Amino acid sequence: MQEQAQRMPETRRAAGLAGVVFALLLAAAIVLVRLSLPEGAKAVTAQGFIDSGHRDALRTALALVPFAGVFFLWFVGVVRAHIGTGEDKFVSTVFLGSGLVFIATMFGAAAAAGAVLAVTHPAGTTPALPSWDFGRHFAYTLMTEYATRMAAVFACSLSLLGHRLGILPRWLSVLGLLTALTLLFVASSVPWAELIFPAWSLLLSVHLILASGRARSRTAAHT
Repeated sequence: MQEQAQRMPETRRAAGLAGVVFALLLAAAIVLVRLSLPEGAKAVTAQGFIDSGHRDALRTALALVPFAGVFFLWFVGVVRAHIGTGEDKFVSTVFLGSGLVFIATMFGAAAAAGAVLAVTHPAGTTPALPSWDFGRHFAYTLMTEYATRMAAVFACSLSLLGHRLGILPRWLSVLGLLTALTLLFVASSVPWAELIFPAWSLLLSVHLILASGRARSRTAAHT
C-alpha cells in the first residue's frame, strides 16, 4: 500500500507530461490545417495551394499528428493505470473506447488532408476541382463532425471518472462537461472551436503535474 501511494505522484506526473505534449502538438496541427486548408469564403484555391506556403504548413501538420496520437495513447494508458481497480467499468469503457476512436478519426482526417497534398504533387499542375473539393471537405468532415464528437465523449467520461474517484476537483470536472457540450453542439458549425479540446487537455495536464508535486511533498513529509 505504501509503495502504491509513493507511485501515485509519479503516475500523475507522467500523465500530465504526456497530456501537455499531446495538447500542444494537436493544437499546432489544427492551427496549421486551418491555415493551409481554410473553409468557406476564405478557402484557398487549388492553384493558390500550389503557389503558396500552404503545402509546407500542411506537411508540418501531417508530421505532427502521429506524434500527437502517440502521446495521447500514452496519456490514456497512464490515466487508466492511475485509476486502477477503483474505476467505474461502464464509464471507463466509454472513456477508453472514445479515446481510441478519437485518435483513429484524427488519423483519418490527416490521411484525407494528405490526399489533398498528394493530388497537387506533380509540379506545375493544378488538381481537378472535384478532387480538390472532395479531399478538403472530407478532411474537415472527419475533424469537425466525428473527431470532435469523440473528443466530447472522452472529455465527458474522463470528467465523470475524475469526479467520482476524487482525482479531479469539481471545477475541472464541470469545465470538462462544458467542453464536451461545446464539442458536441458547437464545434461543427463554428470554425476553430475544436481548439477547445487541446486547451482543456492542457489545463487538465497542468493540474495533474501540480497535483503530483503536492502529493510528492506530502509523501516526503510523512517519510
